[in-house]
Amino acid sequence: MVLSDNQDVLNMFPHGPARIVLAIPRPKSGKNIAAKERKVGRVPSILFEQENGQEGGNKKLISVQTKQIKKLVDHLGRSFFLSRLFEVEVRSEDGVVLEKIRALPRKLHLHAGTDAVLNVTFLRAPSSALLKVDVPLVFRGDDVCPGLRKGSYLNTIKRTVKYLCPADIVPPYIDVDLSELDVGQKLLARDLNVHPALKLLVSPDQPVCNIMGARASDQQKKSK
Repeated sequence: MVLSDNQDVLNMFPHGPARIVLAIPRPKSGKNIAAKERKVGRVPSILFEQENGQEGGNKKLISVQTKQIKKLVDHLGRSFFLSRLFEVEVRSEDGVVLEKIRALPRKLHLHAGTDAVLNVTFLRAPSSALLKVDVPLVFRGDDVCPGLRKGSYLNTIKRTVKYLCPADIVPPYIDVDLSELDVGQKLLARDLNVHPALKLLVSPDQPVCNIMGARASDQQKKSK
């Protein structure tokens, strides 16, 4: 994502404290139970642990509010939602807070035709946890990028990059600086500026973006 395309999203969810997601306990699983939950405006969800980047146990069945999750996904976009820590506040039917759990959305299942939220899986994120996260990239500096100012264009190869992150240092996004890129130059995964505690889980030589020459359509316009 180029910064100028979606500044509102970043303003809405800057780096900072976890936002609250409301939930209630769900005693059973199964297709019939899930269908009933969706009919009353809830999304069947699961909380579980991940140890050293591997999915573990300690599963807890919950249901979250459909309207709240849909609003978050619509405003943030899927990749930003899946890289954001939330505080899941589990309440009883009469509103009593039973448990507060810091968690990271791990999987989001949407209906293929309507984009309705069908399921959400959350990872518990205590300070001791190491979490695999596909962190979204935000491209900045396009307004002063030498290559772009010459009429070339940005070829975005990766929109997210996977890291193993300590739970206290999960970045909701990574800034990618384009301000010094000229025509033909590229940025690799190893060039990204991240906290030293983050472990890159893809090849450091994997290209993230490059500055390409003018598109064929643009060249044809100039020749006319």
